[in-house]
Amino acid sequence: MQQILTAMAAEGMVLAKDIETPEGRVLCGKGTVLTDIVIARLNNMDIQHITVDGHPIPVEGEKSLAEEVADLDRRFSRVTDIKPLMYLKKRLRERLIAARGA
Repeated sequence: MQQILTAMAAEGMVLAKDIETPEGRVLCGKGTVLTDIVIARLNNMDIQHITVDGHPIPVEGEKSLAEEVADLDRRFSRVTDIKPLMYLKKRLRERLIAARGA
């Protein structure tokens, strides 16, 4: 999931978190597929940021998923037979991939 500016939202993106008013009312629920109309309404309501599934907007200077996985492998390169650490590496890899929506 990725937090983006509402101005960067595009039709077809899916909300990863509810959008709420300051009072806690849900405006759009998690899983809502964004349309041009929904995006326009969010902009009109001055909603600055939203959280969407995946990682649809590339950020300058940010590592790609492949680079992050390679870094993880490099960090755990000396760990080959310690089961708790191998499990940790596996879980971290899964979380990286899930966070990027791959």
